[in-house]
Amino acid sequence: MFSFLVVGGSATALHYVLTLLFVYGAGMDVLAASTIGYALSAIANYLLNARLTFRTEVGYRGALRFTVMALMGWLLNYVLLRALIAIGLAAAIAQVLTTLGVITWNYLVSAFWTFRP
Repeated sequence: MFSFLVVGGSATALHYVLTLLFVYGAGMDVLAASTIGYALSAIANYLLNARLTFRTEVGYRGALRFTVMALMGWLLNYVLLRALIAIGLAAAIAQVLTTLGVITWNYLVSAFWTFRP
């Protein structure tokens, strides 16, 4: 569990850094920037969780399951972020709240499906 939180925290930090770079450095829309940041951090998340947290091989089956989980997490990220911004929350606060929902989703699916043999 501790390893999952460290890996997830690192992936979340990467997601935030990339999102900020894309928004403030490249002038991208926050939803597009967050989506790209999420996708890139998901790759790092899979590789680190497979090796460090669940000690499984990095392979086709795990990658496919992780991809399904990440796509659902991406959709959740997009929908929650869009909804929270639409009700008037600042983008940074909306992203933090969104991240809490996505982390919960990712942990449950990872533990019970993605990294199971």
